[in-house]
Amino acid sequence: MFQAAILGLSLAILSLSRNVIADELACVCEPACESATCSGRVCFVSKHLEEGKPHNKKGCMRDPTSEYCKGSITEVYGMKCCFSNMCNENLNIELKDNIEPNEDPSHKKLLLIILVPLFGILLLSVLVGLLVWKLVQNRWRQMHYVSDELGDMDIMLKAAMVGDSTLDDLLSDDCTTGSGSGLPFLVQRTVARQITLVECVGKGRYGEVWRATWHGENVAVKIFSSRDEQSWFRETEIYNTVLLRHDNILGFIASDMTSRNSSTQLWLITHYHEHGSLYDYLQSTVLDGETCLRLANSIICGLVHLHVEIFGTQGKPAIAHRDLKSRNILVKNNMQCCIADLGLAVIHSQSSDYLDIGNNPRVGTKRYMAPEVLDEQIRMDCFESFKRTDIWAYGLVLWEIARRTAVNGIVEDYKPPFFDAVPIDPSFEDMKKVVCVDQQTPTVPNRLYSDPTLSALAKIMKECWYQSPSARLTALRIKKTLKKLSNSFDKPKQLS
Repeated sequence: MFQAAILGLSLAILSLSRNVIADELACVCEPACESATCSGRVCFVSKHLEEGKPHNKKGCMRDPTSEYCKGSITEVYGMKCCFSNMCNENLNIELKDNIEPNEDPSHKKLLLIILVPLFGILLLSVLVGLLVWKLVQNRWRQMHYVSDELGDMDIMLKAAMVGDSTLDDLLSDDCTTGSGSGLPFLVQRTVARQITLVECVGKGRYGEVWRATWHGENVAVKIFSSRDEQSWFRETEIYNTVLLRHDNILGFIASDMTSRNSSTQLWLITHYHEHGSLYDYLQSTVLDGETCLRLANSIICGLVHLHVEIFGTQGKPAIAHRDLKSRNILVKNNMQCCIADLGLAVIHSQSSDYLDIGNNPRVGTKRYMAPEVLDEQIRMDCFESFKRTDIWAYGLVLWEIARRTAVNGIVEDYKPPFFDAVPIDPSFEDMKKVVCVDQQTPTVPNRLYSDPTLSALAKIMKECWYQSPSARLTALRIKKTLKKLSNSFDKPKQLS
C-alpha cells in the first residue's frame, strides 16, 4: 500500500516537471548572450539611459510574476514583457518625454512649431529696426531749393550721415559743411567724452569758446554759462530740428551736457575756423575791394538762407537772427563768412502761421539794436519785424567791413558802430538817445565814394538804416545787388 503511494507521487512529480519544461519559451537574447536565443517563461525588452545614450536589451526570465513585468516606464528606464515564442523580437519600448528625433517625426513638428514663430518675430524686429533707422536718417537729410528773380537756382542735396562721411569731410569740405549736418541726436550725447579742450579762444557774456580736438581734428566748443542755459537750449533746438544747412551758416556737429570739475557744463560743438570772428579779423587785417565784397556777399547769403522759408517735408521754416553783429560772424579760410550764435533766433512757419519767439530772457546787443527795438515799438507778433532788425544790423556790419577796406592806400582803424557817439559799453538809454531821438547813423568815410564798389556798398548801408522798418532793403534784394556788383568786379579780370 505504501509503495503504491510512493509510486503515484513520483508519477505526479514527473508529470509536473514535464509540464514545466513544456511551458518554457524561446526568446530573442541580445546583446550579452552566448547565443541569439534563450529559454524562459517570459520574454522581455528593456531600455535605460546612461549619460544621455539609450541602451536596449532583450532576453528571457523564469518568473512571470516579476515586478519588472508590470510595465513601469520612466524617463530613464523602461521594461516590457511578453509570453509567446520570440515575441520580443519586434517589441520596442519608448521612455517618457525622451523621444529621439529620428525615431518620431512629431519631434520635428514640435521644433517647427516653436522655431517658425520665433524666426518670424526676429525677422519682423529686423524690418522694424531698419524702418526706424531709415526714418532717423531721412530726418538728417535735406534739400534746399532757392530761386530768385535773377534766375539763379541752387539745389543742394547732402546726406551728411556719420557712417557715410569721414570726419575730414564733416569739418573741412566747404561745399558740404553747414548747420543741420550734426551727428544723430543720440550719438551727440557721447561726443563730449571724446573731445579734448586745447585752448580758450574767446570769452563773452554767454561763456567761453575753446579750440578742441576730436578724432585728431580741430573743433570749436562753445561752453555756456549756467545762467545762459536758455541760449544753449535754443541753439540746440534749432540745429537739431530745423534741418538748417548752408555754407554761410556755422556748421553744427553736436550739443552735449557734460560734467567737468564737479559742475555741469553746456556744450555746443561746431566747426572750427582759425581766423575767428569777423570782429577779431578786422582788428588786424586790412581788406582789398575783392575781399571786402566777398565777406559782405557771403554774410548776406547766409542771412537770406535764414530768412527764407523752404516749403515741403524736407524744407525749413523762416528764421530771424536777432543778434547779428561782427562778433557773431566767423571768417572761414576761403574768405567767406558764416553766421553763428542762434540763441535768440525767432522761427516762423507761414504754412501753419506759427511764430516761435522762444522764452530766452536775454536781449540782443544794444549797439546793434534797430530804432524800433530801442523805443520798444517793434511788433512782436509779426515775423517781418524781426527780419527788418537783422537788416539794420547787417548795415552796421557792412560799415565795419568797408571802413577796413583800403582805397588808394588809405584805411581807418577798426572801430565799432557809433564809437564816436556812445561809451564803450553803452546803456540802453545811451543807444536810444542816439538812434531814436537824434536819429543818428554811423558816419560813412568820404573816401569810399571814390571807389565804385565801396560807393555801392555805402548806398546799401544807408538803405539798411531807414528809421521806418518797411523802407529798408530785404536780404534778398541786397543779395541780388551784391551779386551784380561781384559780376562787374570780375569782368576786368576776365578781360585781362
